[in-house]
Amino acid sequence: MILGLTGGIATGKSTVTAMLRERGIPVIDADQIAREVVEPGKPAYEAIVRHFGRDILLADGQINRKKLGEIVFSNEAERQKLNAIVHPEVRRVMREEAETAERNGAAIVFMDIPLLFESKLQHMVDKIVVVYAPASVQLARMLERDELDEEQAHKRLRAQWPIEQKKQLADFLIDNTGTREETERQVERLLAELKAELSG
Repeated sequence: MILGLTGGIATGKSTVTAMLRERGIPVIDADQIAREVVEPGKPAYEAIVRHFGRDILLADGQINRKKLGEIVFSNEAERQKLNAIVHPEVRRVMREEAETAERNGAAIVFMDIPLLFESKLQHMVDKIVVVYAPASVQLARMLERDELDEEQAHKRLRAQWPIEQKKQLADFLIDNTGTREETERQVERLLAELKAELSG
């Protein structure tokens, strides 16, 4: 069974991911793969440099994420262009990794996809788990954690679907507004349910 794990900025998805990994559950990380497919020499890297120019590169030839981020967060057309380059490549690698995990005997595989709904990737997974925290909590966490000013934080929130909308579409919800222990208990419950369903 492949589960899509999603949420919003600062809802605590990486906390949940860590808990799953501690329990030996494979988690395929879309963001990590997205970073790997834009390394120098990879096809997506070449396409990005062709489109956005060499100005977005650091001295060592790596992509300057901050600079590229500024371009795509303030220009929807450029953001879509970047996604059109990176997403197909990310999806291909994710599918490969899921197949490998299944061959290695994993009954449950999570795909950690932050923009699962925004990128219409529901077809890649059997069920969807949303890690939830209300927008006010997201905002507070971003201001504290990412040292963003309020305008930047709001801009990032607006680039994603509202968390309440994602909550409606979840097969399973993990509410990450409480303590770490409370979140941990919900992760345990979720895994127990999934295993029961699989052995059904």
